[in-house]
Amino acid sequence: MRIRYAVPALAAAAVLLLSGCVDNSTPSAGGSDEASAPAIAADDAAIALLPDGVGDDGKLVIGIDPTYAPNEFKDADGNPIGWGAELAEGIAAKFGLTPEFQVSKFDNIIPSVTGGKADIGMSSFTDTVERQKQVDFVNYYNAGIQWASAAGNEVDPNNACGLKVAVQATTYEDTDEVPAKSEACVAAGKAPIEKVQFDTQDAATNAVALGQVDAMSADSPVTLYAIAQTNGKLQAAGETFDIAPYGVAVAKDSGMAEAVQAALQSMVDDGSYDEILNAWGVADGGISEITINAASKG
Repeated sequence: MRIRYAVPALAAAAVLLLSGCVDNSTPSAGGSDEASAPAIAADDAAIALLPDGVGDDGKLVIGIDPTYAPNEFKDADGNPIGWGAELAEGIAAKFGLTPEFQVSKFDNIIPSVTGGKADIGMSSFTDTVERQKQVDFVNYYNAGIQWASAAGNEVDPNNACGLKVAVQATTYEDTDEVPAKSEACVAAGKAPIEKVQFDTQDAATNAVALGQVDAMSADSPVTLYAIAQTNGKLQAAGETFDIAPYGVAVAKDSGMAEAVQAALQSMVDDGSYDEILNAWGVADGGISEITINAASKG
């Protein structure tokens, strides 16, 4: 597990629950970690598409970084939970396999998939053409980007030159979105944005709540969940923008993409997909057709 940054005791009560999360509507503060995931039946068509060797031991190994509530985070016992984790468990169930979560840093998940250590990567990956050079993506959700600032501190994401902005390292916000905004500032003769990287989303969120940075940028469901969890410490900064697909990462050209696509589409068709999204308050980003590598086809 990555290092968590220390915070003063008075602030800790408000912010240590944060792990990051994804919700395109205002999420409930409690999430659904106490709710039971729906029972999901195996799907013979999806099983038939599994590449040779996958699941021979009865397990589906799932690479995950559970620091991004409510998508993927940890319960009190340290087990991965969240709507993304439940979808991953559903994929395993469709294959008739037992899910085995392989917890790691976000930037280690794709190498684990390409190296054969994980069967799939399920950690709120934004499907990008650049990432598709390494893996295929099975698209299962649409999320945007949402900034947040400390309550009372008005920040405009489109006019943030010279500000300090927190991001989780190696996310799309870190590699693409904030750098592009900063370059635009410099091109206009203004001060660049000072991007401040954190290993985990909860650390980035804490930095905003504690006034160490001016704002944070994260996926819309995550930011809105963080705002709800901090009980007035944070506020939305601007509107959601740059809607893009999430994708399950699988080994490129392995046939695994088609198998996962069939498993997720079966979940859409039997209603278990909607049941999971509704339970976590993130149904606004749900889709009806599961696709592959949508970023390169848009």
